[in-house]
Amino acid sequence: MKIKPAADEYLEKAKELSEEESQRLLSRMRGKPARKLEDKKLSTLEALAIQLEIDDEMLSEWRENMFAIKEKEAKKVAKEAEAKEKAEKQKAEKLNKEKN
Repeated sequence: MKIKPAADEYLEKAKELSEEESQRLLSRMRGKPARKLEDKKLSTLEALAIQLEIDDEMLSEWRENMFAIKEKEAKKVAKEAEAKEKAEKQKAEKLNKEKN
């Protein structure tokens, strides 16, 4: 897997990071970007930009997964409510039959 160069947008964002934000971002870096930074094949700015892009991609993926989970859970809750309503309706009908 080849590391693609950092996008200009992320290079600009990386330039604006504080020292503490940069350190936090670098501490999350794993894999090839970290090795290339250690081997001095990437500048710190480029590594930060690549990590920002990776973080954005991961966040986007996480949001999609959470949306799918919430959607699935909403369907489950709706199905359970429907089943409960149906059971109550059947119980009411049974009581009506017993009265008559």
